[in-house]
Amino acid sequence: MRNERNMGTERSVIQKILSLTPDQQRKVMEFVESLQNGSSEPHPRRSLMGLFSDLNVHITEEDITEARREMWGNFPRGDI
Repeated sequence: MRNERNMGTERSVIQKILSLTPDQQRKVMEFVESLQNGSSEPHPRRSLMGLFSDLNVHITEEDITEARREMWGNFPRGDI
């Protein structure tokens, strides 16, 4: 048995769904079906390899070592 509060929520959800485009309604349906199926599989993540390849930035191990030296060079080790 559904109480009045749930019926109000259902009406509200239905009204909002009806105001969406058909494509958005399809996405809502897919989401609801995934909830029903208990599917909590994460979507495959996109690889970040090559994401910035078009910027032509080349960082060498020497660049990293120099940056570390600059960052940690004045770190007050005795004051900790």
